[in-house]
Amino acid sequence: MNNVRDVLVIGARELESVLGPRQFTFHVTDSGSSSGGQYASGEFLRGDRRLELHLRWSLGLVKYRVAGRSLTHADYVRAVQATGATAQAEYPGFSDDPVDAFRHLAHDLEHFGQVFYDGSEAAFAALHTWVGEHPRATGLAALP
Repeated sequence: MNNVRDVLVIGARELESVLGPRQFTFHVTDSGSSSGGQYASGEFLRGDRRLELHLRWSLGLVKYRVAGRSLTHADYVRAVQATGATAQAEYPGFSDDPVDAFRHLAHDLEHFGQVFYDGSEAAFAALHTWVGEHPRATGLAALP
């Protein structure tokens, strides 16, 4: 798989097992080459809910959007875990196979995705507010 767009399409199939039954549809939104190499982006969409996926060398930015609010995957999972979810996140994971990142994301969607795909707009807004009130630690503060 030399083409990043192909990786995106193949990886999206891994996510369809979770998002397809919930009426999300996948679309490639952009692909091409730039000074940084090949890139591709796409999204799963249903109404005002969107899961954005961005690839360059591997799956990078994953962003959840609901009714004008957005959260990165890391912040979304942190917020859901704060509400009591006990599963361990698998994305991004580490592998030589770029499709494995999509498999890890599918796991996380199965364990943490309920607010995104079935929850109310208010429930997503509450996660968004929590993230704003509890910024992720960075630098030395992030060390245990």
